[in-house]
Amino acid sequence: MRTFANWDDVPLFDSEGAEAGFWSENRPALRLMEGAMAGSSESSESVTITLRIDPRMLARIKRLARSRYLNYQSMIKQWLSERMEDELREK
Repeated sequence: MRTFANWDDVPLFDSEGAEAGFWSENRPALRLMEGAMAGSSESSESVTITLRIDPRMLARIKRLARSRYLNYQSMIKQWLSERMEDELREK
C-alpha cells in the first residue's frame, strides 16, 4: 500500500468506484491523520483571525475539502502547517 504525505496527492474522483480504488491502494501518512483530528494538541489553543479570500477561491477550497471529507478551515490549517514545515526544513 502506498502512503502519501500531502493531501494534494489525493485526486478529485470522477466516480465512487475510482475513489474506492484509490483508497484501497493508498493511505495518508500518520502525520496527516494526526493533523486532521479534532482536538489535536495544536488546535487545543487557537486564536481567531480574519482572512479575506476571493469568493471564487473560497468556493474552490470548499469543493476540495468536501472531496476529502474535511472541514475547509481544517484543510487550510493543514496546508499552512505543511508549508511551514517545508519552509523550516529549507533553512
